[in-house]
This record gives sequence, C-alpha cells and structure tokens, in this order.
Amino acid sequence: MSNRACVLYISESDLVSGNAFKRRLVRFRKASNLKGVVIAERTRISDQYFPPVQNFVVLELGMALLPVTSQSEAAQLIFHLVQERSREGGSNPFISKKRCHLSEASILQTVQRIPGVGRVKALQLLQYFPSIQQLSNASLRDLEAVVGRGIANNIHLFFTET
Repeated sequence: MSNRACVLYISESDLVSGNAFKRRLVRFRKASNLKGVVIAERTRISDQYFPPVQNFVVLELGMALLPVTSQSEAAQLIFHLVQERSREGGSNPFISKKRCHLSEASILQTVQRIPGVGRVKALQLLQYFPSIQQLSNASLRDLEAVVGRGIANNIHLFFTET
C-alpha cells in the first residue's frame, strides 16, 4: 500500500469518551497530500454518539466515513478495499481519481456564486473554511479577517438571508 494512504479508526471508547479524536481528524484533513477514509466503530453503546461524528466527518471535513461493529470487521474492510483496488489495477484504494478533484472544483464554483466573491477570494475562503457548512456558520469577524469587511458583509448576508 502507498505511503500516502491513511485509515483513521475511531474506536467505540473514542466515540463515547469525548471529542479528542477530532484533533486527529483535523490534522489528517489538513495534510492535503494524504487520501484516506475514516472507519468508526458503531455499536449499541456508541450508537447515540455516532450522528454528531458523522456530521463532523462527512459534512464539515468532507471525508468518507465507514461504520463497522468491531476491530475485526474494520480489518476485513481494509483488506477488501485493498484487494478490490488491486483487481482494478490500481495500487492504492484510498486515492480517488477525478472524483476528489470534481468535488473540490464544485465547492470552489459554489463559493464563487456568492455576490462579490471571485476565484481568488473563494480560494482564500476555502483555505480557512474548507466546507460550505463551515463558511456558512462563520462569524462576521472571522470572515472579515480573511476577505475584508465589504465582502464579509456580502457573504454573511448571503447565508443569513437565503
């Protein structure tokens, strides 16, 4: 497997004990040259804690999340991912081809639809707010720090009035 592939595993105890695992996920997400998947142990005990994790991983970080019921199921899943990719002729099951670039391009195009935001400002915004949800929830002060007062007001109005 390539040294650029990564699997992040969130155990049942991680889910139940709090949000410490979020730092690992954010650190991984910021390492843009890595591609990977998050595997979370979803059991009867951790089931009530799963929806917020799902929102964080999928909506805020834009990463793939695969629920499993045990560590052995996670190991089998990883084995099958590698095996399937090998059959397809690729060597790394975690590096997607065009799909990743298409989603990043569509997010960029979406941000550019905000009045007063061109390509340069959109790229600046996405460096600080990597998802549409984070951008829409950003405070006016945070937006001003990135793009200035005028455009920050446009962005804030765009998300609060629509």
